[in-house]
Amino acid sequence: MNFTRRAFLASSTALILAPAAHATGGEVAFDRNTVIEMARDLASRPYVEREMVPQEWQDLNYEQYRSIRFQLEKGLWYSTKSPFEVDFFAPGLYFPRAVQISTVDHGHVTPVAFDLDMFTKSEDVPSLPADETLGFSGFRLRAEMHRPGLTDEFCVFQGASYFRAIGLHEAYGLSARGLALKTGDPDGEEFPDFIRFWLEKPASGQRNMVVHALMDSPSVSGAYRFEITPGDDTIMDVSATLFPRTDLSHVGIAPGTSMFLFDQTNHSRFDDFRPAVHDSDGLLIRNGAGEVLWRPLANPTRLQIASFVDMNPRGFGLMQRKREFSDYADLEANYHKRPSLWVEPNGDWGKGSVTLVEIPADQEIYDNIVAYWRPMEPYAAGSQVDMSYRLIWGEEPQHTPVARVINTAMGDNTFGEGRLAVIDFEPSDLFDDPEEMTVFVDSPHAETSDGVLQRNPDTGGLRLAFSFEPGERNHVELRAQLLKDKQPASEVWLYRWTS
Repeated sequence: MNFTRRAFLASSTALILAPAAHATGGEVAFDRNTVIEMARDLASRPYVEREMVPQEWQDLNYEQYRSIRFQLEKGLWYSTKSPFEVDFFAPGLYFPRAVQISTVDHGHVTPVAFDLDMFTKSEDVPSLPADETLGFSGFRLRAEMHRPGLTDEFCVFQGASYFRAIGLHEAYGLSARGLALKTGDPDGEEFPDFIRFWLEKPASGQRNMVVHALMDSPSVSGAYRFEITPGDDTIMDVSATLFPRTDLSHVGIAPGTSMFLFDQTNHSRFDDFRPAVHDSDGLLIRNGAGEVLWRPLANPTRLQIASFVDMNPRGFGLMQRKREFSDYADLEANYHKRPSLWVEPNGDWGKGSVTLVEIPADQEIYDNIVAYWRPMEPYAAGSQVDMSYRLIWGEEPQHTPVARVINTAMGDNTFGEGRLAVIDFEPSDLFDDPEEMTVFVDSPHAETSDGVLQRNPDTGGLRLAFSFEPGERNHVELRAQLLKDKQPASEVWLYRWTS
């Protein structure tokens, strides 16, 4: 396939038909509406797949691609008074279609031209064709975080509509996406792409970075605006406008994608020296009724989907609660430093469900966990859907007045029948006298024992243990909670045991 300027322009017809984005000569200055109108125009016509980068870029192996490194001194706004800098990623290998990136300064748009001299590469990388039309695979944002006078990266956009961020002193882990379509469906998932980005040039002293993105896929186009503020927790305020080409009956809003391989619930399946391996260990939900639900993640032997029906959820997200090095004993992956991600809806999201998809995985290289909001009513073809929400990346972005679940363990009930479940709750002022606590344990599928509540001298909190008898069932839904004076004293613990 020849990659020429003519081919690039032909594949970009939707972009050049959009309103002009310059603040000179009487033309329209760029703003969020510019991207919305581009997305509306895309949706009015059949989907056209973008050109791939030249074959030489696609044929790079992993080590070759990894050796193509951006030079920091070539970064956008490097050595200026800007509070942010931007690095770029080369296309190729896993990223066969490039994206176009532009800057916006007082409404005036300037494309960022691709230049191979921005990068260094190892000697075994072959000669690669490149000109200013090539484009990048994504970018990362830098700011002064914890090293005075030096910048550190805190956010990356790369691949499909994926992006990820970290708070202070954290390591990258789970990702978010602009949109999820048909996740877990038998006919396969559709992955929308961010095909073009605009980066607003920040003023001196500005604390937030504004990024606009144009999304496209066979089923939907969209316009996104991200207002990103780094810190102890990195906060993203997201505004999205969608234009469905077809009826969207299975759409995921504010999706998070993570990895869970094993912990104390399923360690017996993995011959591994580490106590646990995961980017996230549970799904936290604060539903519209104010209940706080904690669902430990699982790595099932077959695909499973859990739906938590709700009306106007207050928030949800994938959490990484275990924070000690000894929880993982991994000197390279640093799983104890992976961020949690909390989603706070803005406005009325109506009826729907927080949906958790758990996909079987045998290695930690696979992202096998997805969580998102699924509206009850489909989005109709030809409609316009506006939404906004906040994403918070940090150690524990959401704090609730009840005691958190800090560990779940399961195993054979050595001194009885069935299986044993052990739940540890963090210390709480509500736990001064365990005898005053009421234990609630229930399952619609299996007989459960009375819960035994004891003080855990190691954590200072309480431990609840109970057994259940699954019999011949291949799955059992379980629910437990601690109450005091008939009021919630802990999160609602939910779990799906599978054979």
